[in-house]
Amino acid sequence: MQITFYKYQAAGNDFIIIDNRLKLFDKNNTKLIKKICDRRLGIGSDGLILLELQKKFDFRMIYFNSDGYESTMCGNGGRCIVAFAKKINLINNEAFFLAIDGHHHAIIEDSIVKLKMKDVTEVKRIGEDFLLDTGSPHYVCFKSNISDIDVNIVGAQIRNRKIFKNKGVNVNFVEHKKENIFFVRTYERGVEAETLSCGTGVTAVAIAVHFSKKASINEIILNTKGGVLNVNFTNNKLHYKDVWLRGPYEYIYQGTLNI
Repeated sequence: MQITFYKYQAAGNDFIIIDNRLKLFDKNNTKLIKKICDRRLGIGSDGLILLELQKKFDFRMIYFNSDGYESTMCGNGGRCIVAFAKKINLINNEAFFLAIDGHHHAIIEDSIVKLKMKDVTEVKRIGEDFLLDTGSPHYVCFKSNISDIDVNIVGAQIRNRKIFKNKGVNVNFVEHKKENIFFVRTYERGVEAETLSCGTGVTAVAIAVHFSKKASINEIILNTKGGVLNVNFTNNKLHYKDVWLRGPYEYIYQGTLNI
């Protein structure tokens, strides 16, 4: 059987997207998903996303990391699936969809997608670092000269600490560049490597930046190896709400899979 797939990228985070409204793709086939995402044996991507029908919403997003397993929320992937939904005429310039962490609202403005993320009501300090959940769990470390860090080694060490139990955590290294501008590098669990950017990661960084008083306003610019992302929010003490992740996306190509 042949399945059509679509390749998208958002700030260097790349995804394979499949329209699964007819339920033709087996989302329980972990080995197949892992092979498709493999950069040598398959198409290659940081993850695979299925678009499915969902009552009372425009669609449902199901996200898999490149290890083949369904994962928690992916911010850049969420932005890409919104662009894909517009491409197949499922939406116009606005979407309301369901993901694993709940419902999301998104707006398309030319080549930019703004995605509303979940509220954050808890930020934990671990020494000088921070732990919070923005749809996926993230550990935030403030460092200097993060270009010199071996993110794959140091990130893996933190990701696998016993305190995070069996699920692990995504790890973000952050360098303060200018007022309200930060450089971020992220080690993603499930990919088990550094990615060029991470949407839930920069969202976590923006909130940690504000929480630790390293920024003076509620709009943070995040530079990543894959591009520039923007996060803004409102907050009342520890309750961060109206959290919006904004950045570019790009449709790359489509093709067919033999499965």
